[in-house]
Amino acid sequence: MAEEQKKEETKTVEKTKKNITVLGQETEFDGVIEFTDNLVITGKFNGTIKATGDLEIEKTGVCKVDAIDANSVVVSGKVTGNMYAPERVEMCTGSFVTGDVVTSHIRIADNVEFEGQVTMLDSVPDVDLFSVASAEYKQAMVLKSDEPR
Repeated sequence: MAEEQKKEETKTVEKTKKNITVLGQETEFDGVIEFTDNLVITGKFNGTIKATGDLEIEKTGVCKVDAIDANSVVVSGKVTGNMYAPERVEMCTGSFVTGDVVTSHIRIADNVEFEGQVTMLDSVPDVDLFSVASAEYKQAMVLKSDEPR
């Protein structure tokens, strides 16, 4: 009986695991990256990131982007460009971020160089960002700054 339970738990864990892709420290990539699982950038990236998964930029990572759209973003390196992460954005100690951030949860550690604006989402709209016009998507967002005080 216990062995069957272990097998069932293993299957459940395997279903919830997400693949992790690493853009290596010696890698330089220009263009558009789209992904559904997790991506870790330790090298250099220039372009646009469109994702439903989580993104992590390590200390050695340097990203110059038009836009980052990912479920969550953790920055330990350098990011220049706007970020949209409905779940959370975390800027770790020693990171450099230049650009506007839209998220529902944010953590900015000590010793972070951040230049930009933060817009807090009250809730994440059930609208696919890539299938609607930007004006329509903005209408679907509920911003905390729009709520009466």
